[in-house]
Amino acid sequence: MASLSLIVGSFEELAKLLNSRNGRGCKTDLRLDVFCEACSLVSVLFNCLGLAFKFARMEYVTKVQNLVEASKAYDNLHDILDMDIANDTVKAPGSHSRNLRRVRQGLDLVRALFEQFLSTNDYSLKEAASTAYAQVCAPYHSWTVRAAVSAGMYTLPTREQLLLRLNENVIEYIDELFISRNIKLNW
Repeated sequence: MASLSLIVGSFEELAKLLNSRNGRGCKTDLRLDVFCEACSLVSVLFNCLGLAFKFARMEYVTKVQNLVEASKAYDNLHDILDMDIANDTVKAPGSHSRNLRRVRQGLDLVRALFEQFLSTNDYSLKEAASTAYAQVCAPYHSWTVRAAVSAGMYTLPTREQLLLRLNENVIEYIDELFISRNIKLNW
């Protein structure tokens, strides 16, 4: 299971790549495989949110997996968009462009959720998730889906439970660092 620090590190690396310049002074194209690697780590955050985000996690994982498969044929994000534009399939169900948009929406949902969640100590996870969902996903969902998501919000873990789950991931990550270097942990 990926730790929060590993996820943050991956996206910080993506940001550095996006802000770097190639030999011709142009911004660097983001490699599809590198993007997919960072995105695949995010599913652990959906797992920490439990049943309420089960369907979001399932869709997110499926779309990332589609892009992972696409990375075997296409080098960067520009390539998949250009291909779908040339084939007039940008909005077609199952197209790489549409899957990229859905992954982007999943990333934006997680960003908005944690932004809301961390904005104050008094903010409950249910409130943060509801606000994030309303901002990012609700405008694209039918009334039925919005109602199901609203009902699912009552199954979210508490703020303390989520922090405990995330901290356990960080602790496991640190333990793995020590173990991988043959350093005993009982000192």
